[in-house]
Amino acid sequence: MTTLTGIGPNLGRLIERVAGKLIVDLLWHLPTGLIDRSDAPPVAEIEDGAIVTLKLTVERHEPGMGRRPYRVICYDGTGFITLIYFNVKSDYLERLLPVGAERIVSGKVEFYVGIPQIAHPDHVVAVDQADRIKPIEPTYPLTAGLPPRVLQRAVASAVECAPALPEWIDGPLRRQRGWPSWQDAIAAVHAPQGSADLSPSTPARERLAYDEIFASQLAVALVRARRQRRRGRKLEGSGELAQKIETGFGFALTQSQRLAVAEIAGDMKAPHQMMRLLQGDVGSGKTVVALLAMLIAVESGAQAALMAPTEVLARQHHATLSRLAAPAGIEVALLTGRERGKPREALIAGIAAGTLPIVVGTHALLTTDVVFRDLALAVIDEQHRFGVEQRLALSEKGKATDTLLMSATPIPRTLMMTVYGDLDTSRLVEKPPGRQKIDTRAMPLERSGEIVEAVARAVSRGAKAYWICPMVEESETADLAAAEERYRTLAAMPAFGGRVGLVHGRMKSADKDRAMADFAGAGSDLLVATTVIEVGIDVAAATIMVIEHAERFGLSQLHQLRGRIGRGNEASTCLLLYQSPLGAIAHERLSILRETEDGFRIAEEDLRLRGGGEVLGTRQSGLPALRLADLAAHEPLIAVAHDDARLVLTRDPKLDSERGAALRTLLYLFQRDEAVQYIRAG
Repeated sequence: MTTLTGIGPNLGRLIERVAGKLIVDLLWHLPTGLIDRSDAPPVAEIEDGAIVTLKLTVERHEPGMGRRPYRVICYDGTGFITLIYFNVKSDYLERLLPVGAERIVSGKVEFYVGIPQIAHPDHVVAVDQADRIKPIEPTYPLTAGLPPRVLQRAVASAVECAPALPEWIDGPLRRQRGWPSWQDAIAAVHAPQGSADLSPSTPARERLAYDEIFASQLAVALVRARRQRRRGRKLEGSGELAQKIETGFGFALTQSQRLAVAEIAGDMKAPHQMMRLLQGDVGSGKTVVALLAMLIAVESGAQAALMAPTEVLARQHHATLSRLAAPAGIEVALLTGRERGKPREALIAGIAAGTLPIVVGTHALLTTDVVFRDLALAVIDEQHRFGVEQRLALSEKGKATDTLLMSATPIPRTLMMTVYGDLDTSRLVEKPPGRQKIDTRAMPLERSGEIVEAVARAVSRGAKAYWICPMVEESETADLAAAEERYRTLAAMPAFGGRVGLVHGRMKSADKDRAMADFAGAGSDLLVATTVIEVGIDVAAATIMVIEHAERFGLSQLHQLRGRIGRGNEASTCLLLYQSPLGAIAHERLSILRETEDGFRIAEEDLRLRGGGEVLGTRQSGLPALRLADLAAHEPLIAVAHDDARLVLTRDPKLDSERGAALRTLLYLFQRDEAVQYIRAG
């Protein structure tokens, strides 16, 4: 970024924060608004609040003193206007606006005691440089400390650097759609001539959106093709262990679970490596499906491992799997960072010898001293919380290892096809029998006193409750402060008898585990928490959830949080506390949550309301942000790009043709370099 003229290290860091590290990132940083500077009235006809561009003559300077600002008095023959500056050196202003000189000045007019003035004009240039002020000026998303004009200049420099590139879009498609070349599209999106040019349906924006979607589709198609070329191992269990375990379940598998198990079993006995994503809404029974998959590996004489992102979740999985596997006499081992010394040595020895057929763990499974005798299946839970390298690292501890990824975060179909098109997918769309509907209600924050009293009454009758504290502008520090303040308030109330716990992301793992164990057991009845409890925490006795400032959360995240209750047979209630007045989108979000518990429908609605770049929250979802494509507006392009990518690879699998070379450039532009490496690696 600092290779651009006028961008030093400090400004470079600010631009990197808002746009990215590379010059191409500035090209992808599209304008979200514009300023119309075409209004050029005589000073005598200026209106308060207008943005104007004026040709003025400098009359005199009035240096400021103390808190009084520096004033530059100008006129145009019809009247006078004052330019106001705070904390600007007089010698600079005297050079910029010499007395008697003519200048073109642009900025927002405000009247003070009847006199028009412009505070810190946006532009001041000599008359012969008037063309430097664009009549229509794009505005961009900013970050604190980054002046708008600095970012505008940086983007303009990047656009000037954008070269003409070989065309990678199929000719007939481009002509049919009326799309400009890549270079012309870049120039057009950064030079809007009116608000209509900010629409995602303009030919320039649509073309760039297609480029981004096409790059993703081509990358995932290359990954999939490479995986299908890699030989796997045929794993086919006898079904004896599965039969023993199913008999002890005490419940019948849902239709979705049976279909998912059949799909996984089919993959595992196929000659290529399995790479399947198991999507299941909260409480849909993914763990049971994962266990039945792991038993196929065990029945084949091999081992299986399940890796979870947190120690809390790993221990929870270990407890559940141990209980479910007990009827078949299968031992399930647990390896986390907490196991040390001789117990750890014994675990590692058992894994190496193969006497431990199923191992559950955290990142601790990836350490070099953990060596499996024969790892045939790697299960990655909450897979979006791991990097690609970490997911591959576990499977590489075996030979031709099959991989099953699991996610409790339903992903909209359009996003699924765009980002995870290389994966086979199974969906669990039903809840196990016995689960009751959660009574979800929205209430204004002004009634929080009543809510506290109601929660206290429920706790006194033996209920357990979560109290989720608000997100504060994506700030972990502020989130933490809000949680601690609420905890202190509730813990001090006699009604709760001191049985209030606290969990947040900055706690040490051991402290977090202890607080969760207290809540799951007899130690506490009310747990104040941030969104750290969003995924995987399973306390069947918890039947109440209060979400404070629910309007600050995304729809899918609210659904994930709500999924922490309703996990037993007791009726459960979720109370969404909101700050009045609610905006239209926040109102719709809370209404949808009250209407349905279908996570897949909620994911689709979240995509519609928030767009592909933000759906699920970047931090939470692990999905790469789409910078140019708006999936709600550009959804039809996904199928076109999907078909074109597969046609390209059928005709030119190594991208050796002239168009293939252009497509490699496309992959590099969108930082899909890994896919190019796959071509070379074969």
